[in-house]
Amino acid sequence: MWIGVLSGKGGTGKTSVAAMLAKAWEDAQYVDCDVEEPNGYIFLKPDLSQSKDVMCPVPQVNTDRCTLCGICSDTCEFNAIACLKDRLLFFPEICHHCGACVLACPENALYEKDRSMGVIEWNPEKTFLQGKLTVGEPIGIPIIRALKEETDKNRPAVFDSSPGASCAVVQALDGVDLALLVTEPTPFGLHDLKIAVNLVRILGIPCKVVINKSTEYSRIIRRFCREENLEVVLEIPFDLEIAKKYSTGDLPWEYGEKLKEKVLAGFSKE
Repeated sequence: MWIGVLSGKGGTGKTSVAAMLAKAWEDAQYVDCDVEEPNGYIFLKPDLSQSKDVMCPVPQVNTDRCTLCGICSDTCEFNAIACLKDRLLFFPEICHHCGACVLACPENALYEKDRSMGVIEWNPEKTFLQGKLTVGEPIGIPIIRALKEETDKNRPAVFDSSPGASCAVVQALDGVDLALLVTEPTPFGLHDLKIAVNLVRILGIPCKVVINKSTEYSRIIRRFCREENLEVVLEIPFDLEIAKKYSTGDLPWEYGEKLKEKVLAGFSKE
Protein backbone atom coordinates (compact mmCIF):
# COMPACT_ATOMS: atom_id res chain seq x y z
CA MET A 1 0.00 0.00 0.00
CA TRP A 2 1.26 3.46 -0.93
CA ILE A 3 0.05 6.57 0.87
CA GLY A 4 0.54 10.17 -0.23
CA VAL A 5 0.62 12.92 2.38
CA LEU A 6 -0.23 16.43 1.22
CA SER A 7 -1.58 19.76 2.36
CA GLY A 8 -3.00 22.74 0.57
CA LYS A 9 -0.53 25.05 2.30
CA GLY A 10 2.86 24.93 3.95
CA GLY A 11 3.38 24.78 7.69
CA THR A 12 0.46 22.51 8.54
CA GLY A 13 2.64 19.64 9.80
CA LYS A 14 2.57 17.50 6.67
CA THR A 15 6.13 16.25 7.10
CA SER A 16 5.56 15.56 10.80
CA VAL A 17 2.52 13.41 10.01
CA ALA A 18 4.30 11.58 7.18
CA ALA A 19 7.36 10.88 9.36
CA MET A 20 5.27 9.62 12.30
CA LEU A 21 3.29 7.29 10.05
CA ALA A 22 6.40 5.92 8.32
CA LYS A 23 8.13 5.22 11.63
CA ALA A 24 5.10 3.41 13.07
CA TRP A 25 4.50 1.35 9.92
CA GLU A 26 6.80 -1.67 9.91
CA ASP A 27 9.12 -1.88 6.88
CA ALA A 28 7.55 1.25 5.36
CA GLN A 29 9.55 3.46 3.05
CA TYR A 30 9.50 7.20 3.70
CA VAL A 31 9.91 9.10 0.41
CA ASP A 32 10.48 12.86 0.67
CA CYS A 33 9.10 14.31 -2.55
CA ASP A 34 9.45 17.92 -1.39
CA VAL A 35 12.59 18.14 -3.49
CA GLU A 36 13.00 21.90 -3.18
CA GLU A 37 13.25 21.70 0.60
CA PRO A 38 13.39 18.11 1.93
CA ASN A 39 13.34 18.04 5.73
CA GLY A 40 12.05 14.62 6.77
CA TYR A 41 15.64 13.63 7.59
CA ILE A 42 15.54 16.04 10.55
CA PHE A 43 13.05 13.76 12.31
CA LEU A 44 13.93 10.30 10.99
CA LYS A 45 17.71 10.80 11.01
CA PRO A 46 18.68 8.27 8.31
CA ASP A 47 22.15 7.29 7.18
CA LEU A 48 22.06 8.73 3.66
CA SER A 49 25.07 6.88 2.31
CA GLN A 50 23.67 6.08 -1.15
CA SER A 51 22.99 8.59 -3.92
CA LYS A 52 22.86 9.16 -7.66
CA ASP A 53 22.47 12.11 -9.97
CA VAL A 54 19.21 12.63 -11.83
CA MET A 55 19.97 13.36 -15.46
CA CYS A 56 17.64 14.86 -18.06
CA PRO A 57 18.19 15.42 -21.79
CA VAL A 58 18.48 18.97 -23.13
CA PRO A 59 19.00 20.03 -26.75
CA GLN A 60 22.36 20.84 -28.32
CA VAL A 61 23.04 22.07 -31.84
CA ASN A 62 25.37 20.94 -34.60
CA THR A 63 26.21 24.35 -36.08
CA ASP A 64 27.44 22.79 -39.32
CA ARG A 65 23.93 21.51 -40.02
CA CYS A 66 21.83 24.32 -38.53
CA THR A 67 20.31 26.76 -41.06
CA LEU A 68 18.71 28.99 -38.41
CA CYS A 69 15.27 28.31 -39.85
CA GLY A 70 13.64 28.85 -36.43
CA ILE A 71 11.39 25.78 -36.57
CA CYS A 72 12.79 24.44 -33.30
CA SER A 73 12.11 27.77 -31.57
CA ASP A 74 8.55 27.87 -32.92
CA THR A 75 7.98 24.26 -31.85
CA CYS A 76 9.10 24.74 -28.25
CA GLU A 77 6.02 25.39 -26.09
CA PHE A 78 8.17 26.55 -23.18
CA ASN A 79 10.32 29.20 -24.92
CA ALA A 80 13.49 27.31 -24.08
CA ILE A 81 15.02 28.06 -27.51
CA ALA A 82 15.51 31.44 -29.19
CA CYS A 83 16.58 31.67 -32.81
CA LEU A 84 18.84 34.72 -33.18
CA LYS A 85 20.32 36.18 -36.32
CA ASP A 86 23.58 34.28 -36.01
CA ARG A 87 22.94 31.42 -33.56
CA LEU A 88 20.49 29.42 -31.46
CA LEU A 89 20.23 30.40 -27.82
CA PHE A 90 19.19 27.66 -25.34
CA PHE A 91 17.66 28.11 -21.88
CA PRO A 92 18.18 24.64 -20.35
CA GLU A 93 16.64 25.58 -16.97
CA ILE A 94 13.18 25.95 -18.53
CA CYS A 95 13.46 23.01 -20.93
CA HIS A 96 10.82 20.35 -20.23
CA HIS A 97 12.84 17.56 -21.89
CA CYS A 98 10.06 16.64 -24.31
CA GLY A 99 12.33 16.23 -27.36
CA ALA A 100 9.92 18.03 -29.69
CA CYS A 101 12.61 20.38 -31.01
CA VAL A 102 14.84 17.48 -32.02
CA LEU A 103 11.97 15.79 -33.85
CA ALA A 104 10.92 19.02 -35.57
CA CYS A 105 14.35 20.01 -36.94
CA PRO A 106 14.31 19.41 -40.71
CA GLU A 107 18.13 19.34 -40.92
CA ASN A 108 18.69 16.90 -38.02
CA ALA A 109 20.88 19.61 -36.51
CA LEU A 110 19.67 19.13 -32.94
CA TYR A 111 20.62 16.34 -30.59
CA GLU A 112 20.22 15.81 -26.84
CA LYS A 113 22.80 15.71 -24.08
CA ASP A 114 22.19 14.80 -20.43
CA ARG A 115 22.59 17.38 -17.68
CA SER A 116 22.17 16.95 -13.94
CA MET A 117 18.95 18.32 -12.42
CA GLY A 118 19.65 17.20 -8.87
CA VAL A 119 20.23 14.11 -6.79
CA ILE A 120 18.32 11.38 -4.99
CA GLU A 121 19.63 9.85 -1.76
CA TRP A 122 18.69 6.85 0.38
CA ASN A 123 19.87 4.76 3.32
CA PRO A 124 21.20 1.20 2.93
CA GLU A 125 17.87 -0.33 4.04
CA LYS A 126 15.98 1.87 1.58
CA THR A 127 13.48 2.84 4.25
CA PHE A 128 14.26 6.51 3.61
CA LEU A 129 14.57 8.19 0.22
CA GLN A 130 14.77 11.88 -0.59
CA GLY A 131 15.40 14.08 -3.59
CA LYS A 132 17.26 17.38 -3.84
CA LEU A 133 16.66 19.74 -6.73
CA THR A 134 19.76 21.70 -7.75
CA VAL A 135 19.54 25.34 -6.64
CA GLY A 136 18.28 27.45 -9.54
CA GLU A 137 16.45 24.61 -11.28
CA PRO A 138 12.71 25.40 -11.55
CA ILE A 139 11.31 21.94 -12.35
CA GLY A 140 11.38 19.17 -9.74
CA ILE A 141 9.24 16.57 -11.50
CA PRO A 142 12.21 14.57 -12.91
CA ILE A 143 13.58 14.21 -9.36
CA ILE A 144 10.23 12.96 -8.04
CA ARG A 145 9.94 10.55 -10.95
CA ALA A 146 13.40 9.16 -10.15
CA LEU A 147 12.38 8.70 -6.51
CA LYS A 148 9.32 6.72 -7.60
CA GLU A 149 11.51 4.48 -9.75
CA GLU A 150 13.75 3.70 -6.75
CA THR A 151 10.81 2.96 -4.43
CA ASP A 152 10.12 -0.74 -3.90
CA LYS A 153 6.62 -1.43 -5.21
CA ASN A 154 6.31 -4.53 -3.03
CA ARG A 155 6.71 -2.62 0.24
CA PRO A 156 4.50 0.00 1.91
CA ALA A 157 5.52 3.60 1.28
CA VAL A 158 4.65 7.06 2.55
CA PHE A 159 5.18 9.87 0.04
CA ASP A 160 5.68 13.29 1.61
CA SER A 161 4.71 15.75 -1.12
CA SER A 162 5.50 19.44 -1.44
CA PRO A 163 2.92 21.98 -0.20
CA GLY A 164 0.13 23.15 -2.48
CA ALA A 165 -1.50 21.50 -5.47
CA SER A 166 1.13 21.92 -8.17
CA CYS A 167 2.35 19.52 -10.86
CA ALA A 168 4.99 18.30 -8.38
CA VAL A 169 2.22 17.25 -5.97
CA VAL A 170 0.38 15.44 -8.75
CA GLN A 171 3.58 13.58 -9.62
CA ALA A 172 4.09 12.62 -5.95
CA LEU A 173 0.53 11.26 -5.79
CA ASP A 174 0.87 9.19 -8.95
CA GLY A 175 0.24 5.54 -8.07
CA VAL A 176 -0.76 6.01 -4.42
CA ASP A 177 -3.69 4.08 -2.94
CA LEU A 178 -4.74 6.71 -0.41
CA ALA A 179 -4.16 10.42 0.21
CA LEU A 180 -3.81 11.85 3.71
CA LEU A 181 -4.75 15.53 3.75
CA VAL A 182 -3.13 17.45 6.62
CA THR A 183 -4.81 20.69 7.64
CA GLU A 184 -5.03 23.16 10.50
CA PRO A 185 -8.09 24.81 12.09
CA THR A 186 -7.80 28.24 10.48
CA PRO A 187 -9.76 29.87 7.64
CA PHE A 188 -6.61 29.69 5.51
CA GLY A 189 -6.20 26.01 6.39
CA LEU A 190 -9.81 25.31 5.42
CA HIS A 191 -9.44 27.22 2.15
CA ASP A 192 -6.46 25.17 1.07
CA LEU A 193 -7.96 21.91 2.36
CA LYS A 194 -10.77 22.46 -0.14
CA ILE A 195 -8.19 22.80 -2.92
CA ALA A 196 -6.48 19.57 -1.84
CA VAL A 197 -9.81 17.71 -1.69
CA ASN A 198 -10.69 18.87 -5.21
CA LEU A 199 -7.29 17.72 -6.46
CA VAL A 200 -7.49 14.18 -5.09
CA ARG A 201 -11.07 13.82 -6.32
CA ILE A 202 -10.02 14.82 -9.83
CA LEU A 203 -7.25 12.22 -9.61
CA GLY A 204 -9.70 9.62 -8.29
CA ILE A 205 -7.73 8.94 -5.10
CA PRO A 206 -9.60 8.14 -1.85
CA CYS A 207 -8.62 10.45 1.00
CA LYS A 208 -8.73 10.92 4.76
CA VAL A 209 -8.05 14.03 6.85
CA VAL A 210 -5.64 14.77 9.70
CA ILE A 211 -6.17 17.93 11.77
CA ASN A 212 -2.90 19.21 13.18
CA LYS A 213 -2.62 21.87 15.90
CA SER A 214 -6.21 21.03 16.81
CA THR A 215 -8.11 23.49 19.05
CA GLU A 216 -11.70 24.47 19.77
CA TYR A 217 -11.67 26.11 16.33
CA SER A 218 -11.28 22.71 14.68
CA ARG A 219 -15.07 22.68 14.34
CA ILE A 220 -14.74 24.61 11.05
CA ILE A 221 -12.72 21.70 9.64
CA ARG A 222 -14.99 19.04 11.14
CA ARG A 223 -18.07 20.76 9.71
CA PHE A 224 -16.55 20.80 6.22
CA CYS A 225 -15.53 17.15 6.53
CA ARG A 226 -19.06 16.14 7.58
CA GLU A 227 -20.54 18.03 4.64
CA GLU A 228 -18.10 16.41 2.22
CA ASN A 229 -18.28 12.94 3.81
CA LEU A 230 -14.57 12.97 4.68
CA GLU A 231 -13.20 10.91 7.54
CA VAL A 232 -11.05 12.70 10.12
CA VAL A 233 -8.68 9.95 11.24
CA LEU A 234 -6.58 11.91 13.73
CA GLU A 235 -6.42 15.21 15.60
CA ILE A 236 -3.07 16.31 17.02
CA PRO A 237 -3.54 19.00 19.69
CA PHE A 238 -2.05 22.47 19.64
CA ASP A 239 0.31 21.82 22.52
CA LEU A 240 3.41 23.55 23.87
CA GLU A 241 5.20 20.28 24.67
CA ILE A 242 4.74 19.05 21.11
CA ALA A 243 6.12 22.35 19.82
CA LYS A 244 9.18 21.99 22.07
CA LYS A 245 9.82 18.49 20.73
CA TYR A 246 9.43 19.68 17.16
CA SER A 247 11.96 22.49 17.69
CA THR A 248 14.61 19.91 18.66
CA GLY A 249 13.94 17.53 15.76
CA ASP A 250 11.72 15.25 17.80
CA LEU A 251 8.05 14.33 17.34
CA PRO A 252 5.20 12.89 19.44
CA TRP A 253 5.74 9.44 17.95
CA GLU A 254 2.76 7.92 19.79
CA TYR A 255 0.45 9.64 17.31
CA GLY A 256 2.07 7.69 14.48
CA GLU A 257 0.79 4.40 15.88
CA LYS A 258 -2.72 5.83 16.27
CA LEU A 259 -2.60 7.15 12.73
CA LYS A 260 -1.42 3.84 11.30
CA GLU A 261 -4.30 1.97 12.96
CA LYS A 262 -6.89 4.47 11.72
CA VAL A 263 -5.52 4.70 8.20
CA LEU A 264 -5.12 0.98 7.61
CA ALA A 265 -8.31 -0.12 9.38
CA GLY A 266 -10.80 -1.43 6.86
CA PHE A 267 -8.79 -0.20 3.87
CA SER A 268 -8.45 -2.54 0.92
CA LYS A 269 -6.95 -1.77 -2.44
CA GLU A 270 -9.47 -2.13 -5.24
